[in-house]
Amino acid sequence: MPLPIEDLTPRQIVAELDRYIVGQSSAKRAVAVALRNRYRRQRVDPGLRDDILPKNILMIGPTGVGKTEIARRLAQLARAPFIKVEATKFTEVGYVGRDVDSMIRDLVANALRLVEAEHVAEVRIEAERAAISHIAQMIDEEDNPQPYHAGFFSHFVGESDPQGDEENNGPSPEEVEERRKKIEEQARSGELDKRVVEVEVEEPQNNFLQVFTPQGMEEMGIEGLPIGGGTRRFSRKVTVFEAKEILTEVEAKRRTDTVAIQREAVHRTEQTGIVFIDEIDKVAMKGGGAGPEVSREGVQRDLLPVIEGSTVQSKYGPVRTDHILFICAGAFHVSKPSDLIPELQGRLPIRVELEALGQTDLRRILKEPKNALTKQYQLLLETEGISLTFTDDALDEIALMAAAVNEKAQNIGARRLHTMLEKLLEDEMFDAPDAGTRTVEIDRIKVQLRLADVVKDAGRMEREL
Repeated sequence: MPLPIEDLTPRQIVAELDRYIVGQSSAKRAVAVALRNRYRRQRVDPGLRDDILPKNILMIGPTGVGKTEIARRLAQLARAPFIKVEATKFTEVGYVGRDVDSMIRDLVANALRLVEAEHVAEVRIEAERAAISHIAQMIDEEDNPQPYHAGFFSHFVGESDPQGDEENNGPSPEEVEERRKKIEEQARSGELDKRVVEVEVEEPQNNFLQVFTPQGMEEMGIEGLPIGGGTRRFSRKVTVFEAKEILTEVEAKRRTDTVAIQREAVHRTEQTGIVFIDEIDKVAMKGGGAGPEVSREGVQRDLLPVIEGSTVQSKYGPVRTDHILFICAGAFHVSKPSDLIPELQGRLPIRVELEALGQTDLRRILKEPKNALTKQYQLLLETEGISLTFTDDALDEIALMAAAVNEKAQNIGARRLHTMLEKLLEDEMFDAPDAGTRTVEIDRIKVQLRLADVVKDAGRMEREL
């Protein structure tokens, strides 16, 4: 089956990533080449295609510098199934951890949602038309309960009853059809959106094996069993606006092939899936020993076959991991990449170091990305009628103070900006619903006054440590 693999060049991929992520050019180049190689592989002779394995990547850099964002944006760009997991969640399996195969099963589940959304989008217009027709029928039957013209029923049985025509003064089939068309137009245009109708909906039942959690059942090897006794139907009174969405979804799913979606989801996972394993440094060993070191080495050895290429059983069938791209990341402040077991190091041949963010980078992050933090707060407050602006010197001061706090306390990179802006705009965010329409300008003086305590607290924490 054809795969939705983008044919963007590495240069174009980097340009797309630049719209959201500041700096880190070496990491962007590495993932851009990895994505392009998938396109190249699909053009290779099918007989040789399976021999070309992805070159997995190890990202090394402190927290908050863009490792996760690069992987996530790459997956969105490639329209590929994506999942992020922390390596530490696999420690102490059976107590607080999870089986490493669970990340592949979760990846398949994400692929299923992705593929299902694409299939639903293909039939949405037809499904919406059927949903509106059903709503029109319900409204018509509610508003016009009188008996129909006898000819209306003869349309279905293939007979005619002239005597019935004389005795029954109900509407003719043409009149009913005309009336329903008019209701359909009103429902489609939104005229009836506030009217209440009664629709049948389905919801899963969760009364089967409630003693087990879905996670526990999965790890016990019985994930294929239904959690609950199927689904139950019940009626709900909703507005026509809500009914259109509910019935459109029902009609769309009725028009899609569940088996084909599951088969495509597994195929998409195997050929284009991306797994991002964070905190890989936390399971790296610094030498032989017992206790935690043994547990961490065990996690690495469990990860190894999945990254090397193995078959994982899922509720949608077996999944091969040979061509899934694995991107591992860690700060490696205490341990080093060489502390990973040699076999795992060999499966992460591409290593890129991400740079710590300085004042200049933080200043750019505040302003340049498409989803910049300042833009997010402006959009949020705009919904309350408040026009928020930042002066250039205010952005300079925020970046300066964020960099200073990162140096004095724990360096959390760009995540420090979230803390700073939330504190800076606390009053505006709290008072917005009661303040009315107005303009708020954030300048250097406001930044210094409102964030002075943040810098002071960071200095105190450094002295205590």
